[in-house]
Amino acid sequence: MNTGTRQALGSAPARSLSAFAACILIATGLFLAAQGGWIYAKAGIAQILLERAFAQTLTSGSPVKPWSWADTWPVARIKVPRLGASAIALKGASGQALAFGPGHLDNTPEAGEEGTAVYAAHRDTHFAFLKNIKENDRIRITRSDGQVFTFRVTRMAVARWDEAEIDPNARGVHLVLTTCFPFDAMTSGPLRYLVYADLDHTAAPSVD
Repeated sequence: MNTGTRQALGSAPARSLSAFAACILIATGLFLAAQGGWIYAKAGIAQILLERAFAQTLTSGSPVKPWSWADTWPVARIKVPRLGASAIALKGASGQALAFGPGHLDNTPEAGEEGTAVYAAHRDTHFAFLKNIKENDRIRITRSDGQVFTFRVTRMAVARWDEAEIDPNARGVHLVLTTCFPFDAMTSGPLRYLVYADLDHTAAPSVD
């Protein structure tokens, strides 16, 4: 066997290993892309069902579950008119609830009541628009009882989840929208992006 033949045979396993590694990388990329696509698709489909359930709630005056096995139900619609953003919020902020929409934290008052109402959602789906929000933007909350309240953004902040300055019992009528930070991170972390807003007494009554 000459030298050229030995080199050719020696390089064959290396080529096979490289091809196998490339296939693994491609398959992994396709899996991750499909998984990411499913997350967005699930969030979008859920909002359609939540909109329907929320409309029924407004009509009946009683909580309506978006699907039979749900352990939560729509409690509010959140809108930011300038951004054209809208999402139906669910009762509670469990991991299951947040997979389908923003969650209203149970230990905070309803929007429009004395204190600070807090809604949380994922940064890559329902609250992705928070990265574009600005001071003085209006946030309109329609509650499940049909009452509509308009808040005006006063500031934004970044803080650890356990160091956020949120007082549910604060005097006045306030609102906080919160999500994970930074927005482009691939993994979860301790930081939260917080949007603070106060009730806008100058806003004209609106119909959602």
